[in-house]
Amino acid sequence: MSRLGLALFALWIVVLATTPFYADNSIVRTAIMLAMYSVLAFSWNFIGGFTGYPSFSTAAFFGLGSYAGAIAQTHGVPMGFAWVIATVFVAAFAAGLGMILLRLRGHYFAIGSIGVVEVCRLVVSSWSGVTGGGNGLNVPLLMWAPDTVGAFFLWVMLGLMVIAFALTAFVDNHRLGFGLKCIRQNEDAADMVGVNTTFYKVSAYILSAFLCGTAGAVYASWIGYIDPTDSFQILLTVKVPVMALLGGAGTVLGPAVGTAAFVVMEEFVWANFLNWNRAILGIIIVVLIFFLPGGLLKISYRRMINRLKGRESAGAPV
Repeated sequence: MSRLGLALFALWIVVLATTPFYADNSIVRTAIMLAMYSVLAFSWNFIGGFTGYPSFSTAAFFGLGSYAGAIAQTHGVPMGFAWVIATVFVAAFAAGLGMILLRLRGHYFAIGSIGVVEVCRLVVSSWSGVTGGGNGLNVPLLMWAPDTVGAFFLWVMLGLMVIAFALTAFVDNHRLGFGLKCIRQNEDAADMVGVNTTFYKVSAYILSAFLCGTAGAVYASWIGYIDPTDSFQILLTVKVPVMALLGGAGTVLGPAVGTAAFVVMEEFVWANFLNWNRAILGIIIVVLIFFLPGGLLKISYRRMINRLKGRESAGAPV
């Protein structure tokens, strides 16, 4: 990662962090969602980008984190400690699940990871004595002014975003990242040359999960109410990989770039094409991923600028 990329990411964090001082509550809410989606995209990047496993478990980790944090808070656990409990719980869940699910590859793994989301939703919906079932669960709210609450949760989400980015940069330059990239290129060959593929894959799966659990717990505290349908959205577990792929899967800054681009497109389409928003957004996503398989960061912008300059020079009068 270049110094320019690091500087631009720091500037982006500053822009988002200062929105409570110059923007209304709707913009602050969009900034919170953007930071949360960035955390989820950075997390998915460990298993989907570095390792190359098409995981669709994000919604399961997010939903379990939201319920673990919410249940802890309803039993009198302080909010911050409830977030820690949710993080540890989701990490342990991912470790156990990864030992089983990561025996599968390709489409089989993708289908299995989608099934995890549905199983978690059904368990939460049925366990009404603990989770509230289909009626959902109310979470104690912060008795602060609305502007203060918005700013607080924005800064918390941005803190998680910075942690996710730092972990991504660390893994990318660490032996773990090299091992994960070897698995993505050829898992059998990596195993033959001494890479402990099981350990590396499970590690990547845990990294892709635990911050999703934290983000889910923070989201539950911010919203004040959760239910199985909202917490375990299949749409969420599809949107997050799209965000990472749009920016550049397997890169350090790709998830942040892709999330920003996706959220801007989503807001534009929602505002201007209310009745056709999902269809138009889906078409745009398919076209972008089809024509930009490497993501926005893999485009040679310098070459593009040089071509434009060449065309302008060729069209200029002699």
